[in-house]
Amino acid sequence: MPTFDWPWAFLLLPLPYFVNRYLRPFEAAERALSVPFMPRLRSLLGDRAARTARTRSKLQLAGLSVIWLLTVGALARPMQLGARVDRQTAARDLLLLVDLSGSMAETDLTPQGDKPRTRLALVKEVLGSFIQARQGDRLGLLVFGSAPFVQVPFTLDTHVVKQLLDETDVGMAGPQTSLGDAVGLALDVLKRSDAKSRVVIVLTDGNDTGSSVPPLQAARIAAARGVTLYTIGVGDPRTAGEEALNTTVLTQMAELTHGRFIRANDERSLADAYRVLGELEPVAHRTIGYQPKRAISHYPLLGVAGLLGLDALLRCFSMGSAAWTRRRARSNANSPVEEGRHA
Repeated sequence: MPTFDWPWAFLLLPLPYFVNRYLRPFEAAERALSVPFMPRLRSLLGDRAARTARTRSKLQLAGLSVIWLLTVGALARPMQLGARVDRQTAARDLLLLVDLSGSMAETDLTPQGDKPRTRLALVKEVLGSFIQARQGDRLGLLVFGSAPFVQVPFTLDTHVVKQLLDETDVGMAGPQTSLGDAVGLALDVLKRSDAKSRVVIVLTDGNDTGSSVPPLQAARIAAARGVTLYTIGVGDPRTAGEEALNTTVLTQMAELTHGRFIRANDERSLADAYRVLGELEPVAHRTIGYQPKRAISHYPLLGVAGLLGLDALLRCFSMGSAAWTRRRARSNANSPVEEGRHA
């Protein structure tokens, strides 16, 4: 069943009635022509012609009414509704923070007996599988070292996120670990997000060594903005010095935002960390339903054009019939004269 985008246009339907009732008809200032043979003309045409004229006038009034109804119907913008379409969109924005400091070149996460691989290589492998499983979430990638950088803005294309993650390398963002600044940049990126659920996953293997914003202060700001932080600490727990993990700070950052800190000491525990994250933050979908509309205003306009064309044809026929009647009347009027001459 069609619907109308502008149903208020039907308020114009009684407009011709009010115009006809309250506005004076147009009268042209013309001189009248005196016809001395009007009684004879009426007698020649007879009552039949008068009835035909009155009938034609009623038909024209009905036709004009239908034309006005169709015109107002076209102004109301009729629409044909299609079948309902349900579309799933992302309900969560998930931002990945990956540490590219110099310590990510260590090979202490490689299982014994395997070919030595850097921490970053193992992170790419495990994180790549996690990314491919996030169909439905909008993902973003941010890398940090001495300074943070946005590698991939939010997108639904998980293939692009994985591809650009594979192109990262140790030290490309600087040798140090600016964890607090990385969280601060993540919050700035999420400021433009309108998703109800916003999650940041932080992967680092060292202590904060040069941030202008302390990590705990950045976590408090994240909590105030409704952003959840999950922190993953990667590396050998026996590491000392500036590269040692500050598990206390990472745990507090996660707890402040109602997240969780997960320790990954080897490849298996790193995979378990992302499996746990998948259980804590399942893929979220938001279903949007709509019905496509198709404009059908041309149908009533075609009806208007058809009625106007029919009216033009009837007028031509009427004019031809009137001309034929006049010729016949003149012929009948001249017949007695011709008979008198022959006599």
